Amino acid sequence: MKWHSLSKKVLGGKVIERGEARALLESSDDELFEVLQASFEVRRHYFGRDVRLHVIRNVKSGNCSEDCGFCSQTAKTNSRIPRYTVQTVEEIVEGAREAHRMKAVRYCIVASGRTTPAEEIKLICEAVQQIKLEIPIMTCTSLGLIGLKEAEQLKKAGLDRYNHNLETSERFFPSICTTHRYVDRLSTAKALKKAGLELCCGGIIGQGESLEDRIDLAFALRELKADSIPLNFLDPRPGSKFETCKRIQPAEALRSLAMFRLVNPDHEIRAAGGREACLGAMQVLALFVADSMFTIGYLTTEGQGYQTDIAMIQAAGFRVTDMTDVG
Repeated sequence: MKWHSLSKKVLGGKVIERGEARALLESSDDELFEVLQASFEVRRHYFGRDVRLHVIRNVKSGNCSEDCGFCSQTAKTNSRIPRYTVQTVEEIVEGAREAHRMKAVRYCIVASGRTTPAEEIKLICEAVQQIKLEIPIMTCTSLGLIGLKEAEQLKKAGLDRYNHNLETSERFFPSICTTHRYVDRLSTAKALKKAGLELCCGGIIGQGESLEDRIDLAFALRELKADSIPLNFLDPRPGSKFETCKRIQPAEALRSLAMFRLVNPDHEIRAAGGREACLGAMQVLALFVADSMFTIGYLTTEGQGYQTDIAMIQAAGFRVTDMTDVG
């Protein structure tokens, strides 16, 4: 297949077909740069060569009741991670100050757990309000399953965006989690949209899912009209259910990124968790598909470092977007 024809089709306002998405995922390593060029043409059309940095802060860690196989924060594992209750308002706000110093455009507040208690939502609302008064940065939270009432409470506090990933396809979801259902995640995503919050919703590649599962996820996110799509690559965590899984190869990860870009051409796509571990020396190529990335690190793992991220972005001819560019 001439991969350029797919980017031309997408930029012409058409949606690629499932068969075309499958062909892209099955393309050979010899075709990788042609695939990346096709996705870059779409990325460049909508986002230029800009890269938005996001900083994530784990404000409550571990002791989660759920059994998600990819996660080290579940209480059902013996993983050796920091475990602590929710941080204070000042600690959360200080994290936003640090994120702003790093030219991040978005600060992501994450708390472990199936849901977040009302008193903790109130605390996070207070932190968001203070951040909005003091720091020019966009905010996001990820607090588990929530309903419309809680979503509206967060929106009223000034929250911009909420993250709640589908993680994988509806068919494969029972293989990664048995303590809640795919439909529960979908309901949360719809409540967030109804409340007027931007929706950050993505998934994890490399959990043992099929290529069809990846395609299902890409099109489900398109149907949801997710504003931002973080794509993680499984980096098996010691003590987690998936600790013996093998990381996917860099070329496979990049093809998956490219497929999500062509299915969701004008949506923010973020190279998220597992970027360094799975892509290694090839991670710079993700910038030709994704227009945003996390810096510093993730929930329970460290990244390659802020200065290294900046150097990589600049060396590849991309530009870090700051708040003066996004308003």
